[in-house]
Amino acid sequence: MDVIATAGHVDHGKSTLVKALTGMEPDRWEEERRRGLTIDLGFAWTTLPWGRRLAVVDVPGHERFVGNMLAGVGSVPAALVVVAADDGWSAQTAEHVAVLDALGVRHGLLAVTKADLADPAPVLADATERLAGTSLGRLPAVAVSARTGEGMAELAAALEGVLAGLPAPDPTAAVRLWVDRAFTIRGAGTVVTGTLAAGTVRPGDRFALGGREVTVRGLQSLGAPVDAASATARVALNLRGTAVEEISRGDALLTPDAFRQATDVDVILAAETDDRLPAELVVHVGSATVAARVRPLDGAALRLRLAAPLPLRVGDRLLLRDPGARRVYGADVRDVDPPELRRRGAARTRGAELVEQPPGEAGARAELVRRRFVRRADWVAMGWPVPADVPAVGRWLVAPGVLTEAARRVPGVVAAHRAAHPLEPGPPSEVVRRELDLPDPELLAVVVRPPLALRDGRVVAGAAGLPPAVQRAVDGIRSRLADAPFAAPEAGDLAAAGLGPRELAAAVREEQLVRIADGVYLAPGVAEEARRRLAGLPQPFTVSQARQAWDTSRRVAVPLAEWLDARGVTVRLPDNTRRLR
Repeated sequence: MDVIATAGHVDHGKSTLVKALTGMEPDRWEEERRRGLTIDLGFAWTTLPWGRRLAVVDVPGHERFVGNMLAGVGSVPAALVVVAADDGWSAQTAEHVAVLDALGVRHGLLAVTKADLADPAPVLADATERLAGTSLGRLPAVAVSARTGEGMAELAAALEGVLAGLPAPDPTAAVRLWVDRAFTIRGAGTVVTGTLAAGTVRPGDRFALGGREVTVRGLQSLGAPVDAASATARVALNLRGTAVEEISRGDALLTPDAFRQATDVDVILAAETDDRLPAELVVHVGSATVAARVRPLDGAALRLRLAAPLPLRVGDRLLLRDPGARRVYGADVRDVDPPELRRRGAARTRGAELVEQPPGEAGARAELVRRRFVRRADWVAMGWPVPADVPAVGRWLVAPGVLTEAARRVPGVVAAHRAAHPLEPGPPSEVVRRELDLPDPELLAVVVRPPLALRDGRVVAGAAGLPPAVQRAVDGIRSRLADAPFAAPEAGDLAAAGLGPRELAAAVREEQLVRIADGVYLAPGVAEEARRRLAGLPQPFTVSQARQAWDTSRRVAVPLAEWLDARGVTVRLPDNTRRLR
């Protein structure tokens, strides 16, 4: 299916032309028909002679309903510009064309209506020339009379040609369906309509809508139930999970987690202007209308602070409207998560960055360099492409060179921490992560490289060892234990050797001593030696028998027996005797 929107002055025959083309009355309200005036959006559809299905969004032409007009053209890829032969180009025609130009619409058809009432040739020539200076360029043009049928066959053929040249939408893309109508059908419930510009919708699909989840109960396109609808298409969705009172024009049905709700947005004006922009403008995108405060940055760059968040992506085209001056400006979204501007001159610097930002993957790469790290899901939701040469670590995208630079800094961070804290085997991994400004611990595992390693929550060197003085003291204790492995030194002996609680803890971490209990330290291998001696005792045995086998004091024997119980070397029996497991 293809979708096209009308544009043009009130009373130039847009709705009459749509009815003659489709056989359907696009005006939905009794007041519209009574007054002969399109007030809200109208919809009609037909199958063109060569089989192409076409849906038409008929917009109001009166200046008082320009907001409704913008809601109709916001998601539509092509326009049918209508100018009456008996009236010619008007101020309202110019305003509608200015809207199309600001939105960057590049595909369309000029229809000069009421050809039975006046010679259409002068208007055709004038309108064609005026349109040539806009984004639409030199359009194909047809003179028609909806009343007599003159030129209608030519109009259908010209439409076929225009629609055949439209860029193909992506049926696999995330869905962002801007709601242009919401109503209730008895027996069905809430129904919303909109123009599906990308993606595919099926019954059973779940979407985010205004902070809640809704489910598509049923789906229609062009007035008939369908099993699926792919862009571009006019669709009506019967929703479960919301009431019609909770939905407004401008809301959007979104693929969950695929879009970022933006409040601050950096944009570049699509065309140079000498106008002094006001402090507040109205932002139009899709069918949404939101007020925004304007902060000029540098040149054509602006920062918009939206009065309500919108699901925007980098590359979206916004229309900025100054209602007081009846001026419109096109603006391209460059960032939906912009940096704060705190320092003097930051706004000018940021504006220059935006103006110089290249398109496509080159721009994405430059933006990633600025951010250093970003979650892949957030990056895609913002609308950036993922450059092929960008490294990914788990859920993170990382700017080229950042990991290499971080890995280069790690040894220095570890050495500095060891110098300040010589009894620690290395800095805690969280300290290193913060020092390197890494957003996630999983990135640390990539930048800690041999001979450094992550162990027990710290970044340690393979052979960091103890400070020399501490090592000498520990060697002395172990030398004594070599001759009497269960003669744990007294607290005074440890202190005299310079081994306080911190030094002893470091020796235990380095596996040079074994802590049996407070104040009781023995050499590594004590469990095996204790078991060997206990094996020579009759089973079960008492603590007193174990003490004699170990040739030690009760101060050591009691905690050592409990320590062996805890490690499964021995089993304590109900009568407080023990046996080897």
